[in-house]
Amino acid sequence: MNDRDNKSQKGYLFIVSGPSGVGKTVLCNHIVKKFAPKVVYSISTTSRVPRGGETDGQEYNFCTSQEFETAIKQNAFAEWASVHGNYYGTPRKFLTVEMNSGRHVVLNIDVQGAMKIHGEYPEAIMIFILPPSFEELENRIRKRNMDSEKSLKNRLENARKELSYKEKYKYAIVNDDLELAKADMENIFSEFVD
Repeated sequence: MNDRDNKSQKGYLFIVSGPSGVGKTVLCNHIVKKFAPKVVYSISTTSRVPRGGETDGQEYNFCTSQEFETAIKQNAFAEWASVHGNYYGTPRKFLTVEMNSGRHVVLNIDVQGAMKIHGEYPEAIMIFILPPSFEELENRIRKRNMDSEKSLKNRLENARKELSYKEKYKYAIVNDDLELAKADMENIFSEFVD
């Protein structure tokens, strides 16, 4: 068990990263469902267009590029980045409110954002999700059937870069078998969540 400072019942911040298509969202959703209401999902804000089936305020808070840029000027984000030509950011107020109330927050963010968040929250627990192989990752991204060939190449190039960051994370999980990966995530969270 992890020793928690008795004077503080502040929640932990969990940063989950990995290349596009590795299964981060499925694993994070599993953890939030398993440990609710103690663990909550930080919903990022993005300027990208919603994908089929996505609902504003559920998967993301959607906004225009102009609205996002205004929020940047107001220091509304704990971190933000431009990824695949769109803005993504973590609302600072959400993190503060949830963690101060004792809830643990899960962030599903790219490595660029993770490094910024870790700079501001060095106590954050960092988890990197890996594909069993680069070839399998490419297959998963292709199966999504959401990307043009140009976008696919961009995602694969970014994936190679992101994989080089795995050593900066305390925990690494290979998502070869989804049920085993879920169990690995549960074990990590069980160390910190009462």
